[in-house]
Amino acid sequence: MSGRWECQRRAAALPRSTIVLVLAVLALLAGACGTADDRAVESGATTSAASTTGTTGADPATTTTVDDGCAPSDAAPSTPSSPSSTAEPSPSTSTSAPPTSRSTSDPTTTSTTTPTSESTDTSTTTSTTASTTTPPSTTIDARLAEQQQRLSDLGYWLGPVDGRFGSLTGHAVTAFQKAEGLPRTGRLDEATTERLASAVTPTPRSGAGVVLEIDRARQILLVASGGRVDRIYDIATGAAATPTPAGQFTVYRQIDGYRHAPLGTLYRPKYFNGGIALHGYTSVPPQPASHGCVRLTYAAMDDLWASGRAPIGTAVWVY
Repeated sequence: MSGRWECQRRAAALPRSTIVLVLAVLALLAGACGTADDRAVESGATTSAASTTGTTGADPATTTTVDDGCAPSDAAPSTPSSPSSTAEPSPSTSTSAPPTSRSTSDPTTTSTTTPTSESTDTSTTTSTTASTTTPPSTTIDARLAEQQQRLSDLGYWLGPVDGRFGSLTGHAVTAFQKAEGLPRTGRLDEATTERLASAVTPTPRSGAGVVLEIDRARQILLVASGGRVDRIYDIATGAAATPTPAGQFTVYRQIDGYRHAPLGTLYRPKYFNGGIALHGYTSVPPQPASHGCVRLTYAAMDDLWASGRAPIGTAVWVY
């Protein structure tokens, strides 16, 4: 008891200012500890929120789980094969304008908002104002209509046979020249016209089912059904620095609209290998040019959708 009273006596004897100072220091220490704890909790909450970005249930057109930049490193091919040569001549770049209307007959779609403008894919260094085709004709040419019909009968898609030489006919001629090993001029020159008279439809590698065959050496897309080619499209695959990986895949995702990707705007893409897709684009030159995706003209992409030949689950062979 005497010890307790002695402590109380000494405490009472301390100056009042000393007691106030001690209490203030204790209060400051307590506040600092509380602030540190709050920051730790806030940091943990932020990390947790970031880790859930792109999880199941989010909009597939806006999540970050799929890189839509057409980068071939996104996914390795499931059954790789020896790549074909991608050495190509370098004629000027052709262009196609965005469509004003399109078919949406494919029932399995994911819609996105259509933009008012499009970004430019930096993988193409040539001017997009140049063209491999002659200017559209304003008069009907009976001879040209016969040549268009011949191309169509061989499977080269050019839209309606109308006797006018426009962009679609130019791309069909380019695809024919690619398939036949002719200079890729995009024009019905003498060599092309002569070959057209005796040419046959290319033979696909697949023998059964519907298969989208991407021929990187010839830069054409063959739509095969039961071992026969139904359609042939002019395409541009990945450039030498970013080639389209070879292998056998399937269409696993598609967007019926535009997809704004890091490397450009993709029109109605059909994904078959990670972030790599078949898609419409404003520039489809005669040689490989993309970051890994497979480019078609806008009109050709619309036709591929409207044909119903490439729904989700369709086989895609890249060789």
